[in-house]
Parts: sequence; C-alpha cells; structure tokens
Amino acid sequence: MYVIALDLGTSGFRAQLIDQKTNKTLKTVITMGHPLPGGNVIDHLEFAIVTGEDVANEVMLQTVKKILNAFDTDLKEIQYIAVCGNPIQLSLFQNIEIRDLAYAGETKQKKLGIEHVEREARIFPANELFTGVVDLPNCQIIVPPAIKHEIGADALAMMTETDFYTQEKPCLVTDYGTNAEMAIKVGDKIITASAAAGPSIEGQGIPCGMLAAPGAISDVNLEGDYWRLTVLDEMMQSGKGDLVDPVTGKIIEKGEIEAVGITGTGVISCMSIMLKSKLMTTIPKLPNGKVILGDGIEITEKDVVEIGKAIGAIRAAQLTLMEAADLDYDELEYAYISGATGTYVDGKKAAYLGSVPSYAKNVIQFGNTSIGLARKLAIHPEQLEDVKKMAKKIQADHLMMATSQTFKDIYICELSYWEQGMPMEMYDEMLRMFKLRPFPHDDPDPNVERRVVRDIDDVGEAGVTMVEHIGVFLEAPAHGCIFCHKCEKSCPENAITVHDSKPDNYIVIDSQKCLGSSCKRCITNCPKNAVNHSILKVVHKEENITS
Repeated sequence: MYVIALDLGTSGFRAQLIDQKTNKTLKTVITMGHPLPGGNVIDHLEFAIVTGEDVANEVMLQTVKKILNAFDTDLKEIQYIAVCGNPIQLSLFQNIEIRDLAYAGETKQKKLGIEHVEREARIFPANELFTGVVDLPNCQIIVPPAIKHEIGADALAMMTETDFYTQEKPCLVTDYGTNAEMAIKVGDKIITASAAAGPSIEGQGIPCGMLAAPGAISDVNLEGDYWRLTVLDEMMQSGKGDLVDPVTGKIIEKGEIEAVGITGTGVISCMSIMLKSKLMTTIPKLPNGKVILGDGIEITEKDVVEIGKAIGAIRAAQLTLMEAADLDYDELEYAYISGATGTYVDGKKAAYLGSVPSYAKNVIQFGNTSIGLARKLAIHPEQLEDVKKMAKKIQADHLMMATSQTFKDIYICELSYWEQGMPMEMYDEMLRMFKLRPFPHDDPDPNVERRVVRDIDDVGEAGVTMVEHIGVFLEAPAHGCIFCHKCEKSCPENAITVHDSKPDNYIVIDSQKCLGSSCKRCITNCPKNAVNHSILKVVHKEENITS
C-alpha cells in the first residue's frame, strides 16, 4: 500500500509517493507550472470567479490525475493523499466556497450570503472528489486545517515545520513563492501576512526562468572576473556548472552540468553579484542591457525590474510586520525562510540584496514545509488531531497588505528603487517622510544555517519526474469571430488558437501557458468581442511527461 503527499503550490504542484510499510519515499513528481491561468493566487481566484469554480476544480483534478499517472503504480494501492496549500488552492481543489477569500469586508460578504465559511480539517473518501476523473477506490483525502479563513495550511506548515512556533526570541518566517506567506512572533503574539510577489520570485516571470528542477541555475559565484554557475542535477542537488564571462557570454571553462534555465534563487544571486561587483552601478542598468549565462539564458534590465518588484513586495511586507510588532531592527533574532527559494538561495547574498531581512542576526533555511506537513499526515493520519489542536493554539492576527497604508508607503519606495534606481539615501528620506524608520546601513552579515540541501530533502529512489506540460485545455465558442487571428498574435505566451467551425468559430486556450487576468490581451485585442473567458470549459489532450 502507498500514501501520497501533495503540495498545491501557487507556482506548481509537487507530490511524493511513499511506501506505507517502510515510510520510504519512492518517487517525486512536480509540475512545471500551475494548471490554472495566471501567475499568482489573485489570478487563480479571479479565473475561478469569472469562469466558474467547477471549471477551476476540474483543471486541478485533471492535473492531479496526470501526477498520479506519472507515479506509474496501481491506484487501488493508494490509501491516503494528504494535501497542503494556501486557502485558495485548497478551496479550489475541494470545490468549496472561495468568494469570502476574494471580497474583503463583512458587509460585502453578507450581501453575497457567504458568512462563516469553515475550512476545518477533514478526512473523506477520494472518490467523493475524483468521480469521473480517476478511480481511487481505497483512498482517503486528508486536508489540514486553516488557522483562520485567510491563513491556510501552508502558513501553518511554515510555522510548525520550522523552529518558529517554539522559538522564544523575536523571529520572522517567510515561505518564499509567488504568494509569499510570512509571520512575525514576539513573545506569544503572532502576526501573519502575505505578499503577492508574482512568478518572477521563482524564476517564472522572465523568459529564461524556470522552477527549481534539474538543469536550473540555482546560484552564481565570482571566480576572478568570471561567474561560476551552480546547477541542479537530476536528484535536485547542487552541482558545478560552466564558468562564464557574464558580459559576453563566453564559456571560460565547461562545467559538469549543463544549464537549461535559471530559477529565482539564481536570479537573486546574479543581482547580488551585479551590485556588489559594481557590474550594475545604477539599477537596473547593465552592460549592453543584459548579462549572459549560457545559450538562451540571459537576464535583461527588464528582468531586473521584474525580480525587483517581487523582492520589493516581500521586503515591504516584512517591514510592515516589523512596524506592526513594534520591533526595532536590532531586536529580530531569527529569520526563518522556506520553500524552493528558501532552500537554494545563498542567505548572505539574499540579505545583501534585501530579499531576506538583512537586519536579522540569524537566517535559518528550510525546505518545502508544505509538502513536509503533507508527508507527516500521509504517513501518520492520526496526527491530524494534534495539528488541529496546534492550529487552534496559534492566536494569529492577520495583516492585510491591500489595506495597509504602511505597506503602500514602503512599496512606493521599493518601486522607485528598482524601477528608477533611486539612491538608498533618498529611500531613507522617503521613509522618514512617511514617519517610518530608515534601514540600518551596516553591511549585512547574519549567521546563516542551511538545514536541508534540497527543496524536497528526500526525492526517493526513483528521483524526480517532471510533468512539463499539464495538457489541460480550455475551449469556448467565439460568437462573431471573423477569423482575424488578432487574439493569437497578441498572446505573449502563444496560449490561444482559433479554430474554424460552424455556426461559430471557437477558441482553445492552453491553461498552463495562459497568463490569466494579468494579461487578457486576447480579449482586449478582439475587434468583435468574440473572446469570452466566462464560458470556457475543459477539454483534454495527452500530457507530455519526461523523467
């Protein structure tokens, strides 16, 4: 018999097949992107509201089916699937109410009739959820509880699977991702928040970017005048990549592993080195407008701005939490970081750049805490009761960044810094103008401790399989379409195609490629208003799986 740990991440799904008798991991499967259109939870939420929760649910279940197929095992032998993720992902997965997560304010929610939505822990038969998708006759789904409706199981995981919850000294934890969850703890008081950093924090918002996977550049270090690349191997461990001239792209010395792209941690490392080595003296200006790390692997000035916006959102949220906790910079003892970025990032480089709190005395790096909690519950379902009790004990206040003036003020400074190269002295002046404390200006030198070497510490004896293309497509009639193909030409991801049919043409959208609500160019560029996302339905094509 087997159990499965499943992490519904905002940037992609990760799952592990575990032998129930030995508790050994047999195989890990990851998707190279999220199946729903868009690059963050807000996009996913809007898609579900506009197109329909049932459509979003079907897309996610079809993706999980492909993950199960990639395990290549008898589905009758699966006894438990433990699932972890943020409240939006878990709600869409279970096909339960999401509008309370979309609309702030009790008055609005009362008008919609969505008061008191419960997101309690539950165990239920898998076929209640997967009917018509895949047959799991002997399997039960385990869902951990949310702390509050907006503070989900992923936030619970980052608090309990690190030292944060038991730490007595002031500390801050951040789960780095497209939606960066975070919490600050002073004494018994915990304040939580999240920052919609976007996909670039995990490498997906830039043309050569990718999630942490084999072939991804995860770090860069100086060797004389050149850059040595660190690249992930087939077992997700760091290996020696090429030695390159970042200005010309010339390979000075071949490495042991060939790079195929760069993940968010690699970009953070590059930007830190750019600043420290004075290759980038004014943000975001670069020699010849870019640095070159390999064939087709380039970081442009536009990419610097995009990753800067993500760093800025995270840093602004962390500073807002510091203000809310009334904590001075020199009082923060520990900064815990988790997720793929938390695992692979160089803690000192990240502190220099500002993506990790530079004022923390200690930076402790963990792996994927979300799948860690799912794994614990899959192997020991009886521990769900302990997790429920712990969730109730955590009395967390939640700070909404969308309504926080402090966050807005700091983020204005961040945008000016990353988009226009505003000097840090002027940044400090703007903070004083907003009656906020300026940054400490000593070179950051926190004690850095890395607890794991991989995002998922144990990938199993069969290693990692990547579902590169999820293979779920969305289709809708295009009433009034004149077959001008402007929607296709305007799509930056080549996600949409128009098909000739009677009585109406119809569109097909690749769910994984579509940028969702953050783009909608296919809608705005259609001269006949024939593209309508609200009537999209799921169609299926063969998946493309590579090991």
